[in-house]
Amino acid sequence: MSYLLNNPGIIWGLLLEHLQMTLLTLVISTLLALPIALLVTRFRWLSVPVLGTLGILYTVPSLALIILLIPIFGLNANSVIVAMVIYTQVILVRSLAVGLQSIKPSVLEAAKGMGMSPWQRWWQVQVPLVLPIFLAGLRIAAIVAIAIATIGAKFGAGGLGTLLFEGIAQAGRYDKIWAGAITVSLLAFAINGAILSLEWAASPARRIQQSLKNKTKLDRLSQAG
Repeated sequence: MSYLLNNPGIIWGLLLEHLQMTLLTLVISTLLALPIALLVTRFRWLSVPVLGTLGILYTVPSLALIILLIPIFGLNANSVIVAMVIYTQVILVRSLAVGLQSIKPSVLEAAKGMGMSPWQRWWQVQVPLVLPIFLAGLRIAAIVAIAIATIGAKFGAGGLGTLLFEGIAQAGRYDKIWAGAITVSLLAFAINGAILSLEWAASPARRIQQSLKNKTKLDRLSQAG
């Protein structure tokens, strides 16, 4: 803890680098995973080759994958971010595909019968139903991204992993090793808790419960009036 207390500026800078890589990865991964999941849902025969390919890529060790990407993207954060995007794709595509496939066709037919346009059906029906499942996948993807970003410090990506590798290289600077390990763990717990809160808030059961509470309050107010 002494290193954390004596070097807050260094810790904060590395934390921001780590967080930036993680958030950028999640944004890119989501933008890629959504159209892939829509294709897999619409054309079911694509499910096996697409998810199979992503699953194979997921089994490649992160160090090996980053090394393979270095000749293309360079010895920097770009190679690490691309590797993080590849690793998180299988998680996000699978969660989105499962969420979309779990929506009953009768629900969409009912929405269509109410006169909703395709965009309205997507935004008002599909997105709310898929959101809790997607957030569950996003939470796992975020933890995976944080872990790979830590390893990425070995390849010049920066981030909190820098403390770990510097501590190992400098004849066992355990203060740096502990500072890096503690901060990465706290970051993972914080991100996990934040997304878990969003997942809870987006739960259909919770929204129904909240609607019932609001209705009860309105009924009481009307009776009091």
